[in-house]
Amino acid sequence: MSTGTERHEFQTEVRELLDLMIHSLYSHKDIFLRELISNASDALDKLRFEMLSRPELTPEGELEIRLEADKDARTLSVHDNGIGMSRDEVVANIGTIARSGTREFLRAMHDSAAAEGPDSLRDRSVGGLGGASRAPQEMIGQFGVGFYSSFMVADRITLVTRRAGEATATRWESTGDGYTLDDAERVSAGTTVTLHLKPKDEEDGLKDYTDALTLKDIVKRYSDFVTYPIRLKAETLNSMKAIWARGKDEITEEEHREFYKHISHDWNDPLEHISVHVEGNFEARALLYIPSKAPFDLHMRDGVHRGLQLFVKRVFIMDDWRELLPPYLRFVRGVVASDDLSLNVSREILQKDRQVQAIKRHLVRRILAALKEMKEQRPETYGTFWTEFGAVLKEGMISFEDSHDKILDLVLAPSTESAPPIGLKDYVARMKDGQDAIYYMTGTSRDAAARSPHLEAFRARGWEVLFFVDPVDELWLRLPRQFEGKTLVSAATSDLKIGTDEEKAREEEARKASEESLKDVLLALRAALQDEVKDVRLSTRLTESPACLVGDAGDLSPQMQELLRRAGQEVPKVKRVLELNPNHQVMTKLRQLHALDAKDPRLAMYAELLYGQALLAEGGALPDPAAFSRRLTELMLQT
Repeated sequence: MSTGTERHEFQTEVRELLDLMIHSLYSHKDIFLRELISNASDALDKLRFEMLSRPELTPEGELEIRLEADKDARTLSVHDNGIGMSRDEVVANIGTIARSGTREFLRAMHDSAAAEGPDSLRDRSVGGLGGASRAPQEMIGQFGVGFYSSFMVADRITLVTRRAGEATATRWESTGDGYTLDDAERVSAGTTVTLHLKPKDEEDGLKDYTDALTLKDIVKRYSDFVTYPIRLKAETLNSMKAIWARGKDEITEEEHREFYKHISHDWNDPLEHISVHVEGNFEARALLYIPSKAPFDLHMRDGVHRGLQLFVKRVFIMDDWRELLPPYLRFVRGVVASDDLSLNVSREILQKDRQVQAIKRHLVRRILAALKEMKEQRPETYGTFWTEFGAVLKEGMISFEDSHDKILDLVLAPSTESAPPIGLKDYVARMKDGQDAIYYMTGTSRDAAARSPHLEAFRARGWEVLFFVDPVDELWLRLPRQFEGKTLVSAATSDLKIGTDEEKAREEEARKASEESLKDVLLALRAALQDEVKDVRLSTRLTESPACLVGDAGDLSPQMQELLRRAGQEVPKVKRVLELNPNHQVMTKLRQLHALDAKDPRLAMYAELLYGQALLAEGGALPDPAAFSRRLTELMLQT
């Protein structure tokens, strides 16, 4: 029976709400098509469910979503042959935005935005057109927010729908100030939404939504894994291959390679794939990939790299979901999919709730476990990973995460005994008798660190020293670290004493004896270098070189000072300790000079040269190269 045309005016609050949605709620106008396709997919799901008990509702053709663009009329239509809606359901599901609760909803949006920003609003049910109403407590879902996003790109929307099993169709139309309802004709059940598009405006983000390439791009980005075919003319635009929903043994390596390249836009094959299934109070699946090559922007925290993608009900919600992985795992690519996650009103920003934190913890555990397995079972593959991503992974050692020990177990470094990097477990396994710590050197490169005079005593004993040469090493190694009960100790620390207790005692006794015989020389050198170093003393670590510079605990290393300068920070002058080899011929020469004339100017010249030589030996830069050259020339002429 015909019910005639009805006109419904929107209240002032509704118009304000629409204006807020159109201009503020969504960050990209393309999202309107995602919303309409999601609504159509929901309607198809509901028809399939209802067909289980009412097989007579089965449509003649395949369940599908069709796009139809008319350039001349400037219209875009989204068709589905799903459950459709009765006239009352149209009012309930599309006209919901005009209900008496709008004032409260609008107030809640404003209050939430003022307190936490728009992402504090939640939509736990992101369904759409057609079918049963949402639960009363799921307020945002009731208001058809996704459907009304079409007003971002259209100045008029027409909807024609017919519920499965009914003969009458309904026409709904709105220009944003209200809507009209009327009877309509439709051959079969389903819904058609037609957008009368606004003119193209690139500055305002309005594209030509009648252009086939534009539509294909949007569908590929947002709706590629929707279960039903999305067609434009005779072409199917989506792959429908949500491989994360399949068992991990059901996915071939070729499918993994193809899927990885699809989501990452990386032409290289992935190094590793990890399937994750989170179960409990909610369910989520993840399919993660470790690339084989580092992207160019890996070390740029705010770069354009692509991280994890979020899908809810197979619909793309978010790209580069950084909240789900700590920065030190930002090289991981993949998807996280769930039907249970809490979204905000625009379905763009995931809420920072316990679900997110639980997924994050689970993913971090699985990734670190996969890396450990790779390191132990496939060392060559892990070597490739470490070369590309090791420096980033070590950033986790300075994070607030609780995975420091697991990351430390994954660390590799070259050493005095091995050019290929080794793990700490291998280092500990070949420690010499009497060695009670893990020794390391930092530097700008392995070669530069290997030339350091600090290593002479270690080489004399055959003790291995690790080389850490990434900038991040200067940060995480400043904190106390232990591995399997062994403390990591810098070979350049000032209070270093190595060897057995007997050796330490013997060397200390010899040092004190030398210090007594050289005390006047040391006083003269201290006086000459008082502006450059905090002390001049004898060393037990040098066996060949005449001098080296060491720092006290807590001092900024030369590499750390350089990092701070590059970051534009002022670095206060750090005085270190100049250690001298008491058995070197230079010290014999200085003793002789001092014995002949305690005021010999050559003593100060020697002091400056020893300081400069120590700087050069560690790969540092001379504060005044010209002065160093003059002193060297003068001394040569006087000899």
